[in-house]
Amino acid sequence: MRNNTITQEELKRHLDYDPLTGIFTRKISNSPNTKIGDVAGTKHKGYIEIKINKKQYSAHRLAWLYVYGYFPENEIDHIDNNPKHRHHNWISNLREASSQCQQRNQRNQRNNISGVKGINWHKKSNRWTVQMCINYKKIYLGIYKDFDEAVCVRLAVEQCVNWEGCDSNSPAYQYVQKMLSN
Repeated sequence: MRNNTITQEELKRHLDYDPLTGIFTRKISNSPNTKIGDVAGTKHKGYIEIKINKKQYSAHRLAWLYVYGYFPENEIDHIDNNPKHRHHNWISNLREASSQCQQRNQRNQRNNISGVKGINWHKKSNRWTVQMCINYKKIYLGIYKDFDEAVCVRLAVEQCVNWEGCDSNSPAYQYVQKMLSN
């Protein structure tokens, strides 16, 4: 929900923000249901949304504006990457990230048995298939007998598509680092 019409000055007039907890509190009572000092926002699909001047804003984007003075062009990524805690809006848990980085940070699907996103077991061929999503398009990267080779292919392509700043979040990266340390 992108609505970048509020300024940092206006935001700070309406709300206080605690960068250690990620919680916004009201400085202005803008309806009979809200009081000064109330925690601002409601949960929607795990995210906190806050209404200011009849417009809805994502709390993690407001946190960025509050601290840094601007809305980022890109997405805001929750570093802890926990889908059950999308409300973790303390500033040290937020970073600016491209939509590709956001895709990369998505968790494995429930049916993934490999532990590495985009690498799945293909029963008919008795091999590992490798694929990934780039700009919301699924790309097939091949089928491999050796799991380690499949992971290395996945990681090589990840590094070729400008997903900087996310290496440590990639299961392929983590797997290769573990292989190299053994």
